[in-house]
Amino acid sequence: MLHLEHSCLFFRSWLALTVSVLLDLKPSACRSLSGSRPNILLLMADDLGIGDVGCYGNDTIRTPNVDRLAADGVMLTQHIAAASVCTPSRAAFLTGRYPLRSGMVSSNGYRVLQWTGVSGGLPPNETTFAKILKDKGYATGLIGKWHLGLNCESSDDYCHHPLSHGFDHFYGMPFSMMGDCEPGEVSEKRAGLEHKLNVCSHVMALAAFTLTAGKLTRLVAGSWTLVICSAIVALLCLTTSYFMGALIVHADCFLMRNHAITEQPMSLQRTTALMLKEVSSFVKRNKQGPFLLFVSFLHVHTPLITTENFRGRSPHGLYGDNTEEMDWMVGQILDTLDTEGLTNSTLVYFTSDHGGSLEAQFGNHQYGGWNGIYKGGKGMGGWEGGIRVPGILRWPGVLPAGRLIHEPTSLMDVFPTVVQLGGGQVPHDRVIDGRDLLPLLLGTAQHSEHEFLMHYCESFLHAARWHQRNSIRHSWQSSHFWCLFTALWPESPPYDSVCLLSVLIC
Repeated sequence: MLHLEHSCLFFRSWLALTVSVLLDLKPSACRSLSGSRPNILLLMADDLGIGDVGCYGNDTIRTPNVDRLAADGVMLTQHIAAASVCTPSRAAFLTGRYPLRSGMVSSNGYRVLQWTGVSGGLPPNETTFAKILKDKGYATGLIGKWHLGLNCESSDDYCHHPLSHGFDHFYGMPFSMMGDCEPGEVSEKRAGLEHKLNVCSHVMALAAFTLTAGKLTRLVAGSWTLVICSAIVALLCLTTSYFMGALIVHADCFLMRNHAITEQPMSLQRTTALMLKEVSSFVKRNKQGPFLLFVSFLHVHTPLITTENFRGRSPHGLYGDNTEEMDWMVGQILDTLDTEGLTNSTLVYFTSDHGGSLEAQFGNHQYGGWNGIYKGGKGMGGWEGGIRVPGILRWPGVLPAGRLIHEPTSLMDVFPTVVQLGGGQVPHDRVIDGRDLLPLLLGTAQHSEHEFLMHYCESFLHAARWHQRNSIRHSWQSSHFWCLFTALWPESPPYDSVCLLSVLIC
């Protein structure tokens, strides 16, 4: 009996010593993660190219605040968006699922929601990370761009509204900053509609003229009703074309607070200040925590609305000015955390929804971003420049400062990461394509859980990234293959098809 007691005492001592040694391996991380749940601040730029940020290699556009985030946190060098355009990429970000699964891909060549008033949007049965964290007691807010739909069958059912997807508070644009919002800017949508209306007015005017000539020469019988109707339609088409710009501005370019419209149309030069004021107000209201705040910048999407203080500051014209103002906004938001004493209790994440828009050009001026060494840009399926984005995470005292992670990661990974940090459970009733980033960030895992990352353009598979696991290739920092299907298949090939082209990205 005495021998047994000595054995039990020895085992308990050994167990206590082992546990204490293991805890000492990651003291700050273990203590922080076992304490209160963090506040979560998600910062997403719009159309920002990975080559536009200083910490990713740009030395001509000043981004000191984003660079400071990277120096104080972890930088992901192989961070990938799930789509190369806004709506599907943001749907994937919020749900952790490829946009094909939620139906957030478009057809007939239209790859984004084109109007605020369309009936499409993020389906009500999709689960966002905001919805899960709200159920776990988080105050949840979205400030800025939404672009995932508004209503379904009526103008006030709000079935796709942010408040229907887990956010307690919304302030911003339900649509997106477009060229129509700035008078004089080039807009493909406006130009297309104006062209159709002008053609209509010309056709109807010609019809009215022809019928009138026929009536006067008595070659055409009947009443003058058809002539009058044709002239009225021609006049209506011409008038509508003339006022099309103003009509679109009122239809799309407005600000909402929750379900109420606060500015229609929005005053563009006031918008930046209003956004920052709203962020500060939300943080102060909820500083007792925990809170989830998604700041979805209107920068740096065209028409590049930039306040006077930042105009002319960058050698890259208006796009550089707009990027530097966006970086300044990041600094103001981080200063708010510092002022409220929330820096050490807040996980901050910075990214872009996809790559920069190479095609945003007018004359000799470039109004879109730069994607560094990567080919392609926004809207270009399969090319790296359209989907490679910045990925920076900071949580002082928990995540190591200045660390680089070269493993493949995805915007979809934010979903399981913040859900589990907030004490929630990743849904088991649907496929979740994102993977928890925390093991990679803390260094407890050396390799990404993603072996394959798929990339779609609309509903078609354009590329697959293969990162071979459990092999000698892990000794290489860049062992990522792209299999490009784009050129020769009119529709998506099966996953086991032989790749036409494999490109090693080093």
